[in-house]
Parts: sequence; C-alpha cells; structure tokens
Amino acid sequence: MRSDAIPAMTENSPLAGAAHYCPPLPQVSLPFEMPGQPVAIAEMADLFGVTHRTLHFYEEKGLITARRSGSMRVYDRVQIHRMAVINACREIGIPVAVIQELMEELSGATSETEANEMFHNMLARRKRELTADISNIRRQMQQIESLLVAEDEGPALVSPKPMSLVLSDIEKQCLGLMAEGYSAPRLARALNLDFEELRRMEDGIIQKFQATNRFQAVAKAMLLGFVPN
Repeated sequence: MRSDAIPAMTENSPLAGAAHYCPPLPQVSLPFEMPGQPVAIAEMADLFGVTHRTLHFYEEKGLITARRSGSMRVYDRVQIHRMAVINACREIGIPVAVIQELMEELSGATSETEANEMFHNMLARRKRELTADISNIRRQMQQIESLLVAEDEGPALVSPKPMSLVLSDIEKQCLGLMAEGYSAPRLARALNLDFEELRRMEDGIIQKFQATNRFQAVAKAMLLGFVPN
C-alpha cells in the first residue's frame, strides 16, 4: 500500500465527531491508506503491527481513546492519527512518559504548523540524545579495545610514559579526536589539514606508540595516560 501523509485533524474532519474539538496533530506518514471508516481493535492492531494489549495500554495512559459501536471497540481517524504519532515516537525509542508530555503539549496547538513544530522539536531532542549515546558507545568500545590489548600484550603497556615518546600539540589534538572516534576525513577537517597531511600524522602517531593501527594506538595512549579514559 502507498504511504499517506495524514492531514491535521480538526472539528470539521470526517469522523472526528461534532461533539468535541480535536486539536491539530503533526503530519506523519502511514504505510497504508487512511481507512474511510472507524476500525475495530483487531484491524487497528494489524495496521500498526501491535497487540490488543498494547492498544489497551495506550488507552490506559490516555494516549488514544476507543469508542463503542455495538459491542465492538472502534477507533476513528483522529485516533488512528494519534496512534501514528505514538508509533513513530516508539520506533525511535521515545518513552511513553515523554509521549504523554508531547500529547499534552499538542492539545494546546492551534494550527498544524504549530503541531509540526512541537513534534520536530521533540525529534531534535531525541536526535541529540542518540548522538550522545553513540559517543558513549564509541568510548566504551575503545575502553574494551584497550583492555583486550592489555591482556594480549601484558603489563608492559601500563609502564610510565617513555621519556622518548613526545607528541606535538597538534598530534595530541589529533590523538584526542581519534579517541573520540573521528574518521580520517572528519579529522582532516577538524585539524584544517589536507588528507595526505592527516594520513602522515596518523601514521606518525601509530609508529610512536609502536602500534599496528589507529585503534591500538589509541588503546596504548589511554593506558599510558596520553588520553583520559
């Protein structure tokens, strides 16, 4: 099925209900066409690949609301739209409590533009969180690498800094960025060097630490105290 961007819901939207006002919601994409009629809970679960229990949980948290059609629980276009926003948030790891805060904030939106801005601000915050997580994972991976190198090469690596091992200021800066996981092109830009100059500097640092690659050089530098853990 084609992906549709869901328009903002208002009090005049089909199936939104004339008895209450529905604040606008941000635009999100659906992997299916928006149903023309309210859907039962089984179809709602199938549309989003969740369980009935998940939908009940979201109802308990006040994120979506089911209506009754005879003995069936049904969800109209507004609730499908809300579920699309919730699902998008959950797929990028946003906690339910934060989604509740977002929905509360969206309840005060007066236009689709304002709702989109609120949603995008939350996405930007999540992106910053994930960027920080990536940096932490890289540091942890490098610490693991340093421990593995220490095990492989024995206690010689933890000896005091050799007097002959001297790094220039730019080499120290380069080493610090290498420890943060910078790629060679990014290193070159950060240090204002052309690619060949950067390569020669990296090779020099690797040689000074008697390492075979940049990761081993960083691990040795950490163990010798040139780079803080």
